[in-house]
Amino acid sequence: MSWHAQLNLDYRLEAQRTVLRHEHNGPLRIFKSLYPEGEAICHNVIIHPPGGLVGGDVLDVQVHVDSGAHGLISTPGATRFYASDGLPTTQQVNLVLDAGARLEWLPLEAIAYPGCQAHNRLSATLAEGAELLAWDVTALGLPMAGQAFDHGCFNQRLELPGLWLEQARIDAADTRLLESPLGLGGQRCIGTLWLACGTALTRDRREHLLEVVRGVLDAEPQSTQAGATCPHPQLLVLRAVAPLVEPLMALFQRVWTELRPAAWGLGAATPRIWRV
Repeated sequence: MSWHAQLNLDYRLEAQRTVLRHEHNGPLRIFKSLYPEGEAICHNVIIHPPGGLVGGDVLDVQVHVDSGAHGLISTPGATRFYASDGLPTTQQVNLVLDAGARLEWLPLEAIAYPGCQAHNRLSATLAEGAELLAWDVTALGLPMAGQAFDHGCFNQRLELPGLWLEQARIDAADTRLLESPLGLGGQRCIGTLWLACGTALTRDRREHLLEVVRGVLDAEPQSTQAGATCPHPQLLVLRAVAPLVEPLMALFQRVWTELRPAAWGLGAATPRIWRV
């Protein structure tokens, strides 16, 4: 029996306080709203009680952020795409930011188990003046548990219409993609981090933010390969690969710690769930 779980999140600014209204259907929930850095920024954690997806399961997350509101969303654990009996599993996330809104989408990684038939989709639309700080991280197999990604398929589409489109079909049988230096080069964890804006960044701001991110990268161990660029005036992108998920996720968290104050003048109020 497959499950279709849906979660609708709606952030609004009321009397200088960001409040969340939400609806859910199926096994997808939200922890209570937290305000560790004041009432203007609402922190939430998305919970999926089953802990993973099997053939036919769908997770559907819709997030809307109203003008002036600021939400931060994370998860307590990885999204696990388990081996399938033939039916695909799907996680789809749609983010919509109104004018002047801010959102931080900071989930833990997705894990593609051997034998999965997975689809991971994310789309984000930003109105004028809105800004999104987000990442997506995928681990192929569980190398430390001796579960190599040696069969199965992971399909990914990450889209910011007009700004960025990243689309991939990673088939475990495609050794040319997985092992070639023009592909993943034997790495088994991939990630993308964005700072996306509804309005073009000024040249000075763009160069400053790139300098901040590259300063973090310069201090990184060589096991994590990463590069940052601004392929569009409204977008800063960091892409990274690593043999394991832990160093890549740690890198993204360090970049977030430096990028948040540089971009928005805010302290790095680390989500408590990252320390659990």
